Amino acid sequence: MALAIGMRGESSVVVDDARTAEAFGAGGVRVFGTPAMIGLMENAAWQLAQSAMMPGETTVGTLVQVRHLAATPVGMRVIATAELIEVDGRRLVFHVSARDEQRLIGEGTHERMRIQLDRFLARLGQVQNG
Repeated sequence: MALAIGMRGESSVVVDDARTAEAFGAGGVRVFGTPAMIGLMENAAWQLAQSAMMPGETTVGTLVQVRHLAATPVGMRVIATAELIEVDGRRLVFHVSARDEQRLIGEGTHERMRIQLDRFLARLGQVQNG
């Protein structure tokens, strides 16, 4: 399937202790942490993009610009949505949002870059060994 502007992907999770701000060391509060929210948003975008990748291709995140708008307690489900809003060569731009069972809790933009996995890993090996 080819990527097209307007395509949407979703990812969801039930907030547990491992996904709290307290667990990430990003504040001493036992609510859904911003790093977990961002990860969920990235996952929604990655899943959408991956559906259109050729064998040996994937995408990597290159930019995240989001606002965390509301706190979500442990035990509540969060759904992240990614909508493809721009394709610029290998660069994919998504509008991302996250909602809990009551309201919008975060939104922003996320960019991913289409890559050849073998070339990417080869460069990584050169950096690690060099």
